[in-house]
Amino acid sequence: MAKTPVTVAHGDGIGPEIMAAALSVLDAAGAQIEIEPVEIGEKVYQRGNPAGIEPEAWESLRRTKVFLKGPITTPEGHGYKSLNVTARKRLGLYANVRPCVSYHPFIETLHPQMDVVIVRENEEDLYAGLEYRLSAGETESLKLISRAGCERIVRYAFEYARRHNRRKVACFTKDNVLTMTDGLFHQVFDEIAAGYRDIANEHWFIDAGTAQLADTPEAFDVVVLPNLYGDIVSEVAAQIAGSVGLAGSANVGDLCAMFDPMHGAAPRRAGQNLANPSGLLLASVLMLVHINQPDVAERVHNAWLRTIEDGIHTYDTYSEDVSTQKAGTREFACAVVARLGQKPNRLKPATYSHGVQQRPAAIFRAEQPAPNIELVGIDVYVEWLSHNATELAALLARIDAGLKLEMLSNRGVRVWPGVIAETFCTDTFRCRFLVDQGGASHRQILDLLERITGTGLEIVKTEYLRNFDGRPGFSPAQG
Repeated sequence: MAKTPVTVAHGDGIGPEIMAAALSVLDAAGAQIEIEPVEIGEKVYQRGNPAGIEPEAWESLRRTKVFLKGPITTPEGHGYKSLNVTARKRLGLYANVRPCVSYHPFIETLHPQMDVVIVRENEEDLYAGLEYRLSAGETESLKLISRAGCERIVRYAFEYARRHNRRKVACFTKDNVLTMTDGLFHQVFDEIAAGYRDIANEHWFIDAGTAQLADTPEAFDVVVLPNLYGDIVSEVAAQIAGSVGLAGSANVGDLCAMFDPMHGAAPRRAGQNLANPSGLLLASVLMLVHINQPDVAERVHNAWLRTIEDGIHTYDTYSEDVSTQKAGTREFACAVVARLGQKPNRLKPATYSHGVQQRPAAIFRAEQPAPNIELVGIDVYVEWLSHNATELAALLARIDAGLKLEMLSNRGVRVWPGVIAETFCTDTFRCRFLVDQGGASHRQILDLLERITGTGLEIVKTEYLRNFDGRPGFSPAQG
């Protein structure tokens, strides 16, 4: 078998130790991979690169299209970008797959039957990283949800369920509040679910769904979520299964894939031969399945299960009740190597087949008819330091530009008309202007903005208001 080139980054903190351990197991198991090492993370940031990765590393990734990555540290402070987020976006890794499995009774858990796969959208939502400071006292982050992004991740979740003989896909959103963004995710979920009659489906609001998952994870199988919710829920699921330190992660796109542990770099544990390499090792198993080496993946996974079953545990999962040996990072890897070819006796053995891999199925986007779009107004955000909505409304009402001041809001809450003293206001107000009837022209919008500026107000942001097929493409103010 020809070796598959794989870009490997050891990472920061405990990264080099757990990567050495994982690679030693893969080598002993006969993985046919050719490693291209690259440097990423803390040292690259310190050299003045705000992305934490050099151009030559990108060249390797685009060549191999497979990335095995240790955890890294992103420096705190403005200007530094998360390399994980950057890699997912630049390489088109839209599906984040995180299996969360309990290993009862060998790893302590309250949920011995738990076997849940979290499928998280990986490129959009608040992780688009579009943030702004609007004024002295208010900041903003834009939540972006596209139909194309929803279609890709939801279809991936159902295809994953079908390929892996899963019985149900659940969707978590908060579309009772975020009716447009999360509402689109839920709508697309329902549309695509109708085409998979062999797989059950259900929708939960994110708060109720997470509570149910934490209490009764056995009720779930595959869960698909927007980016931020998926990040949080997968960490919760991994921890209640037994430990985040045991969880591997696959980030998959149409052309490339990245595999890493769910946990961070844990610098305080670095260099002590303490760290648990299991998360990275199980991520490596996902990688082996992806590059179509299922026999090696099966051998590694079953040896790992047998090691856990035999009570050889690192400090984070060690328990005097069930553990037989507290192993260091290197010793744990050696124990896995010693059990290659063996299968667990009580835990469910791992089985993988050729062709059942992490790669996405072909995604066929349903063509949507082009809507009739009509410009009907604009939301103008202004800085108003007096915080008095009535005074601001009186100032704006004197402007005549063919658009009418419809309302003022502050942090999404309507404060005019109908202002009440109890409503707290910051220094940024949204001023909604709409045409009385028909559509607005760009000339009218520009004239309005010029007139607002002429009052001495500071405009900090604008959003055009459009109707799509006669329906507002913007949310109303609360209250």
